[in-house]
Amino acid sequence: MRIGDLAARAGVSVRSLRYYEEQGLLVSTRSPGGQRQYTDKEIGRVRFIQRLYAAGLASRTIAELLPCVDSPTAQNADAAWTQLQQERDRITQHIEELTQARDALDQLIAINREHRSRLAAR
Repeated sequence: MRIGDLAARAGVSVRSLRYYEEQGLLVSTRSPGGQRQYTDKEIGRVRFIQRLYAAGLASRTIAELLPCVDSPTAQNADAAWTQLQQERDRITQHIEELTQARDALDQLIAINREHRSRLAAR
């Protein structure tokens, strides 16, 4: 199938598919006319890549995880598990930092409200 067909069937843009190829996440063959050609199995791969992006993973991390999909072995599964745990820990840390930032903003908002109340009472 051609790139537009894959994009439609996988629910992504053609631009995304080109980016996935640039990042080494997706591979196509070329027709004699130079057009990208894909098989039906790439639909599942693109959807999987989308789930990984939705989970907050970067292209480089996704590329490191794909051997587990392409060549499933116990070693690849263990490596993927370790990588996913590290990514989860990274996201958890980021959530904690964002929570602290939100709490600091809440304090500033409360101080501002109190200050405005005092000004209005004058």
